[in-house]
Amino acid sequence: MNILELKQVAQAIVAKQKGVLAADESSPTIKKRFDSIKVESTEENRRRYREILFTTPDIERNVGGVILFDETLRQSTKEGVPFAQLLSSRGIIPGIKVDKGAKALAMHPGDKVAEGLDGLRERLAEYKQLGAKFAKWRAVIEIDEHKIPSNYGIRANAHALARYAALCQEVDLVPIVEPEVLMDGAHGIERCEAVTSRVLEAVFAELDAHGVVFEGMLLKPNMVIPGKKCERQAFAQEIAEATMRCFYRYVPAAVPGIVFLSGGQSDVEATENLNAMNAMGKHPWEVSFSYGRALQAPVLAAWKGQESNVAAAQQALMQRCKLNGLARDGKYSRGMETAG
Repeated sequence: MNILELKQVAQAIVAKQKGVLAADESSPTIKKRFDSIKVESTEENRRRYREILFTTPDIERNVGGVILFDETLRQSTKEGVPFAQLLSSRGIIPGIKVDKGAKALAMHPGDKVAEGLDGLRERLAEYKQLGAKFAKWRAVIEIDEHKIPSNYGIRANAHALARYAALCQEVDLVPIVEPEVLMDGAHGIERCEAVTSRVLEAVFAELDAHGVVFEGMLLKPNMVIPGKKCERQAFAQEIAEATMRCFYRYVPAAVPGIVFLSGGQSDVEATENLNAMNAMGKHPWEVSFSYGRALQAPVLAAWKGQESNVAAAQQALMQRCKLNGLARDGKYSRGMETAG
C-alpha cells in the first residue's frame, strides 16, 4: 500500500473549489433518466451523453474526480480516446463504482445491504489497469421514524464498506466510502441526525478495525436533512448546523474530505446547503460535493437527446459546477442562479 499516493489522490479530488461528478448511474437508473427526456437508453446514447459531460469546457476548474460505471470506464470518445484517458488529460481523476446494488438483508425486514464483495479484489485490479484511481461503494440505509435501520443492518453495511475500503487501499485505489441514510419518508431532521450518528460511529469503527488509512480515503455521506414527506422541512442553516454537529462528533480529522451526496435534493437546494456548511468557517476536512442528479438534471433537460442542444447542455453543466465551486468557499447565493 502506497500511503503517499493514496493521500495525494484523495487530496487532489477535493482540492480548493473542487468536488466530484457522479456519472456512475447503473443501466436501469440511466434508463429512468433517459425516459424522462424521451431518449432511448442504447449503449451509443449512453456513451454520447457521457462524452458530452466529459468534454464540457472548463469543468476541470471545479471537478476533481468523476465516478464512472463499469460500461462507461470501457467506453471512448468518438475519436477513440478512452474516457479515463480523456479525464486524466484534463486533470480530472477517474474513478469507478464497484458495488453491485443493495438487496434486502435476510431476516431483517426493511434493511438492505450492498452486494459485490465476491471477486472484488480481481475487479479492482482490472479497473486500475483501465485507468481508475479511486473507487466508490454505496451502502443504502433505509430509515423510518422508529425501527429502521436495525443495529444489525447498520453493522452489516459498515462491515461491507470497511472490507471494500481495505481491498481498495491494498491495490492503491482511494476508496470513497458512501453510507447513505435515505431522505425518503416522513422522519424529522432530529431522527436523521440520530441515525446518521449511529451509522458514522459504526462505519469508522469498522474502517479502523480493518486497518483502513483514514488519510487515504474520502467519505460520501448524506446531509442531515428531514425526510421528503416530513411536515416541517428545514432551512439551509439548520441543515448545515445539524450536519456539522454530527460529523464533528464522528468523523476523524485525518479524513481529507467529505464529499456530500445530493440524495434527492434539487440542484439549487444541494448547492445552497453545501454553501451554508462552508460559510460556517473552516472545518477539519474539505467539505465538498459528489453530486449526480444535482449536477446532471439541468444537463439532461437542456440536451433532450438532440445534437443541436449539446452546447446548451454543456453550458448548464458548467454553470452548476461553477456554482458548487463557489459553495465550496461559502460564496454562493441564490441570486447567482440567474446571473449566468
